[in-house]
Amino acid sequence: MQKYSNSFILVAALGLASCNTQQPQQQIAVQEPAARARLVSDPNFKLPEGTGCGGTVNRFRAIIDNDLETGHTTKSTHFQMSAEIDRASSICANGNDGAARSMISGTRAKFGYPAG
Repeated sequence: MQKYSNSFILVAALGLASCNTQQPQQQIAVQEPAARARLVSDPNFKLPEGTGCGGTVNRFRAIIDNDLETGHTTKSTHFQMSAEIDRASSICANGNDGAARSMISGTRAKFGYPAG
């Protein structure tokens, strides 16, 4: 019977020892943002002034740039909006004020910005 008890103790000890061996832990890569968003606008932030489609384009561009800086929009959304603003800016520069303002209004509505 002593032999059975020693064997049992040996098996139990080996079993417990295997529980305590360190298993390689899987490393999870976490990407840190290049710069942390401020979450609030800079106290000196002011919308550009100006009239006509040029003012409209510049103000909306400032708003989305600020939203990117403060973490209220993503880079991909900012990229999409910027492309649409660039097209409106080009149309504005070609003298079509109404079409440029209409494009900005459409972009604002599409991305959930109130009319401005």
